[in-house]
Amino acid sequence: MTGTILNVITVIIGGTLGARLGARLPHKMRETVMHGIGLMTLVIGVQMALGTRNILIVLASILVGGILGEWLGVQARLDALGQMLEARFARGEQAGTFTRGFVTASLVFCVGPMTILGSIQDGLVGDYTLLAIKSTLDGFAGLAFASTLGIGVAFAALTVLVVQGGISLAAMLFGGALGSVARTTPWVMEMTATGGVLIMGIGLVLLDLKHVRVGNLLPAIFIAPLIVVALAMLNITF
Repeated sequence: MTGTILNVITVIIGGTLGARLGARLPHKMRETVMHGIGLMTLVIGVQMALGTRNILIVLASILVGGILGEWLGVQARLDALGQMLEARFARGEQAGTFTRGFVTASLVFCVGPMTILGSIQDGLVGDYTLLAIKSTLDGFAGLAFASTLGIGVAFAALTVLVVQGGISLAAMLFGGALGSVARTTPWVMEMTATGGVLIMGIGLVLLDLKHVRVGNLLPAIFIAPLIVVALAMLNITF
């Protein structure tokens, strides 16, 4: 859990500093910064998505995951949590962007291979190297996000704690089944590519081009490795 705690701290620090500094920036400057972040988010998403070996796996994961996410109402639950925190902690101008900052940052910080792999390694053998790297990246990302989206970004540390902490605890309990995790493992590659599609959706939201309910697509990340495992059991190559 060391890596998760470190990640939580960096998100809180980055989000808090960004919120304080961002309030001093002119509106047009904050808007331009957000557009830059949105564009880079799209680039990162495309880069991740192109790592797939079979785009049909990604497509199936997105379709099934989207249906499941809509049925479960994942996005609505995230929004509701953000609004609850907003009502409790947001003040003044922060109230207008708190929920968006919380939900957006939560998705960005928890969608990606480092979240899964780093948490598994931390839980299995106590190696938090990947999460230490992720913590540094998330700290700077939190600073940038919070400069325009406000203090809600810092509260995404709660999501990081629950998601990464949960994965690490699961790895501790079911270590034997996860002992040979590597970046080149097929299910990791397809999970990463599927996560890239979600990251692209976040980029579209940040650019105000399309309101994509990215939260409802989150189950796709877990559908992708299941499809890969199923194909392997059926001895179907891809």
